Amino acid sequence: MPRKAAFPALADTNAAAGGIATLDRALSLLTAFSAERPTPTLAEIAAHAQVYKSTVLRMLASLEHAHLVYKRPDGRYSLGVEVERLHQVYGASFSLETVVMPVLRALVEKTRESAAYYVRQGEQRLCLYRVDSPRPVRDHMRVGDLLPLTRGAGGRILSAYAGGRGAMHKQIRREHLVVLKGDRVPELAGIGAPVFGPGDEVVGAITLTMPNERMDPKMIRPTQDAARRLSEFLGGRFPPIA
Repeated sequence: MPRKAAFPALADTNAAAGGIATLDRALSLLTAFSAERPTPTLAEIAAHAQVYKSTVLRMLASLEHAHLVYKRPDGRYSLGVEVERLHQVYGASFSLETVVMPVLRALVEKTRESAAYYVRQGEQRLCLYRVDSPRPVRDHMRVGDLLPLTRGAGGRILSAYAGGRGAMHKQIRREHLVVLKGDRVPELAGIGAPVFGPGDEVVGAITLTMPNERMDPKMIRPTQDAARRLSEFLGGRFPPIA
């Protein structure tokens, strides 16, 4: 009889709804490979996935058969050639717009306020994508506008994760959130959350903006949830929300 694990496997803590548990566990082994650990051992992969080594060994055999991993002569494992092929397909077909825009639209539909996605461009931030609030009174940012990093929810988020100093930036890095009123424009309020990419590095910021009087704390969680979903789509991991 197989032993029952003392702790849930890594994949079991974030299982795919309606998915196959065994497949979730096998694919979770791939997350053991990283820039810091490109050639993990069997023991390191098992410890990362929180699965018995005997089970991991069988899963690795299937992944190796699919050319997703390769067992090296020294007994360590590296990613296989199929990963490179899939990466080339991904690069040829990926469109950031098709990932970001649905998330922004869903956030606007839920809150009825304006949502935007910003990326850092030098010492400024670029409004890369935006969905306007359906309400007639709103801010009037446009896609392609450049704004300073030193003001506004998006700027504060990007500067915080670029090493910004001070109490506000420390709080942003701790809470993965900023809520401001009148920071960029006196009449406007904003909520911002970071978007994480591969290696859990911040690649952008999602913001929700509205007139000061329409600021509602109930909009904070949807904004963070949007940042979490987009982080997952982009290969990152948004820290747990308390």
